[in-house]
Formats: sequence, structure tokens, C-alpha cells
Amino acid sequence: MSYSAETIELLEKKGAVEGDTLSVRSRGRDHRGVLMPHHEFSHPDVIVIKLGNGYNIGINIASIDSMEVLEKAGNRYRPTGEVPPSDNEKVVTIIGTGGTIASYVDYRTGGVHPALSSEDLVSTVPEISEICSVRAELLFSIYSENMDVEKWRSLAASAADRLDQGDEGVIIPHGTDTMGYTSAALSFMLDSPPRSVILVGAQRSSDRPSSDAYTNLLSSARFAVDADAAEVCVMMHGSPSDTEVLVHRGTRVRKLHTSRRDAFRSVNDRPLARVDIEGGIEIISGCRRKSSDKVRLRDAMVEDVALIQFYPGMDPDRFKDTIMSHSGVVVAGSGLGHVSSRMVKLLGRAVESGIQIGMTSQCLFGRVNLNVYDTGRDLITAGVIPLEDMLPETAYVKMMWVLGQTSDAGEIERMMRANLRGEISERREIDE
Repeated sequence: MSYSAETIELLEKKGAVEGDTLSVRSRGRDHRGVLMPHHEFSHPDVIVIKLGNGYNIGINIASIDSMEVLEKAGNRYRPTGEVPPSDNEKVVTIIGTGGTIASYVDYRTGGVHPALSSEDLVSTVPEISEICSVRAELLFSIYSENMDVEKWRSLAASAADRLDQGDEGVIIPHGTDTMGYTSAALSFMLDSPPRSVILVGAQRSSDRPSSDAYTNLLSSARFAVDADAAEVCVMMHGSPSDTEVLVHRGTRVRKLHTSRRDAFRSVNDRPLARVDIEGGIEIISGCRRKSSDKVRLRDAMVEDVALIQFYPGMDPDRFKDTIMSHSGVVVAGSGLGHVSSRMVKLLGRAVESGIQIGMTSQCLFGRVNLNVYDTGRDLITAGVIPLEDMLPETAYVKMMWVLGQTSDAGEIERMMRANLRGEISERREIDE
């Protein structure tokens, strides 16, 4: 279905084409946004504009009081694809993977595409050349929900190679939705990195006025070069405004909001550091210090591990095949780490058959304790491994990694309960 003759006449009269920024007054309300493409399922008398908050609205032309073109599509930003030149001896490699930080809005289709190369991304932040020389490479260009173990391995190998070549740090622009999983995976795969590997993302694409891509990327370069830190970490906005970027340990970070720029928080831990808008760096908690050591790459993983969340009324019969067909299962239990008595029996049978079962809490904040209630003690008797205050997604990644390192049941339990990469608190701290 195409536009009606009346709609076409209106758009031609105003000189409006797809991608133009319009000001539209309809039924007494003002709207500003980008004119989106007309699709077969769109009403012929309705135009669709994308608002500044990212949402689309449809406006029937019969309700339009006035319309004006504010900006033509041809004037919009396009990346140059050129890395800013620098004679700085400190080299930072940026390994592109895709995600919103490396995305732009296609005003022909209205979609957000992970299509920028690493060079395109770096060219949007020319000030980075004052901090370091940049080596940019695109490993893959995907949405983060398409990440998997093989891509984690590729990232780990590339990061290890660049650090062993002497780079001051490695920055990985990454989609925010699964960034916590990737940061955990790299934390375990990269044993004692000599300098930092920083995952950085954006909640809003690079060509939006409210994008956080610029601040996050520039702060990541500053931290890589100026901080005496050798960590796998995540760097994202620490407040809704452009005042600071927080540095989170890779095994402790979670996205806690779908769209806020300060969506990421350290869970059961304090951030490692804070980088302010002027470039000042404040170390908040202990960081591993830089060294000249080589990276020990330990990327073996067993992929048949499941992460499941307990809920009231959970039927063991429906999950029996799933649990019994995996080498390891991480359960996000309720409260202190609980499941129903029926699920306890199933988990016990799984342990008896050689399947490793780990227990975390869906509460996120706080610590699993299986010694308080009968259910918890029954889980201990069944052989379930309590995983302290580890995030469920970190525990899931760690289980895959531990199973890739050893097949000995006793060693598996020891490693799962040990604090290997800062994923478990050695002591309980009172929240401020």
C-alpha cells in the first residue's frame, strides 16, 4: 500500500522526503522527528516520524495543522572512515564487534545498523589522537545477542596478541545487551593480562545528539593509557549526564536498565575507578597493576551449560530433559538460593549422574546461603554448589570455562567456589 494522493501532495508541497527532520503540529501538539519510510502495511494517509527518544509515531494527515522541514537528510553526519593521525608512541588497539556504539540510523529504512567499521567509529572522536595512536580492526559486526563462545575465543585471541605486541591497552566496542557475558568470558580466558582490556558500549547510537558513545570511548582511551591498571573491565556512563564514566570489573557488572545512559552498575562490589569529563581518573578499589608479562590464553570452554531461573510452580518434568542433557547447570534460585522441594530432587538426580549444578540468587545483590533453611541444606546434601555472591551470568560463563579446564569433580567444585577473577567477594561489605 502506497501513500494516498493527498499525502503525496502534502509532502511534495513541503519538500519533505524520507530522512528529513520535520516539525509537525497535530491536534494542538508539536512533534519533531525524522520522516520514516512508508511501508506496505502503513495507512496511505499516515506519515511516520521517529522522535528524538527513538520511538516512532504515526500522524494522520487529516489531523496536521502545520508541517515544516527543519533539516534535510543530506546534511546528516556520515563518518569519514579515517583514523586520526597521531605520533604518540602509546598504541591502543580498538577491536570492533558491532553494537549501538558502532551503529548509525539508516534513514532510508529507519533501522539501526551495526555497520560502522572501527575506523569509522574512531573518526567520530578525533580527540583520541591526543591520547594515543590508534590501531583499528573490525573482528565482526553483529548485534551482541549474536555473540557466542567462538566469538569470545576470537576476541580473547586478538586481545592477547595485541597485548603481547606491547599495546598500551585494548578497547572493544560492544553491544550493551550481552556485554556482561563477554566481559566475564574474557576475564576468565585472559589469565593475568599485563594491561587493560576494556569493553565499551553506548545506549544511544553515534549520530544521535544524546549519544553516550563519544564520552565512553574517549574515557576508555584515557583509562587505558593513563591508569596504572591491568584489568578486563567495562566502561559506561556513571550518571545520566556527561559528567563521568565508571570502570566496572568484568565479572561484576550488569546492565540494570534498558535505555538509561547510566544503565551499568557493579553488583556486590564497588567500581574499580571513575573517569571524569575532564579526564581525571580516581581509583576506587584495588586494581591489578600494569606489567610487561605475556598473556596466558586459556580459552577452553565446554558449551553445553545451561542457565535457568527458578519460579513458583516450576514443574521438574518440564525441565528434566534440559537439565539432564547438559554437563553443567547454573540455577538462579529465589532469595538465599532456593528452589522447590520437587526441583531439589531433580537437581540431586542430576548431580548423581555427574552433572555439575551451581546455585546463585536472582536477587543479584547479596549472597547465597544454603545453611539457613531446610531447602538450602537439602540442596547441599544433594551436591549443589553454592556460588556465594556471583552474578548468574558470570557463574554461567565461569561454569563453561571451569569445565573446559578440568573434568575432576572435586577440582570443579573447588574452582567454582574460588575467587579467581574478582567474581566472588572475600568479605561482606555494608552498602553505602
